[in-house]
Amino acid sequence: MHLSGQVATPGVYRLSPGARVIDLVELAGGSLPGADLERMNLAAVVLDGDRIHVPAFGEDDLPDAVSAAGSAEATPIVDVNRATLADLEELPGIGPSLAAAIIDDRDRLGAFASVDDLTRVSGIGPATVDRLRSDAEAR
Repeated sequence: MHLSGQVATPGVYRLSPGARVIDLVELAGGSLPGADLERMNLAAVVLDGDRIHVPAFGEDDLPDAVSAAGSAEATPIVDVNRATLADLEELPGIGPSLAAAIIDDRDRLGAFASVDDLTRVSGIGPATVDRLRSDAEAR
């Protein structure tokens, strides 16, 4: 799960199946004093790939593709440095051959420093990278 916003340590976390938003917030060191937890469903079950945002008081809009802890369907963010072939094929514009090329490049040359580095893979240009920005990251 990817946790952002008003928590002590935002980042990507792994939890057991059935874990709830409150478990994720506690694992991240708890909420900060400015966190508006009343806008969240802390009892919502989080799923692998969820992106949860803990809003601040007065924060109007949530970032695109971010769930306010169960208030909307979350969009998984694919880490291109850890993704499997199947994970990569879920990305827009990435089919089986490009997914295999990404993994081959990663195995030969090492981790991608950013999503922009995907242009080093034959068949991936700036337009494809632009389409991937909201769905992929390089950690």
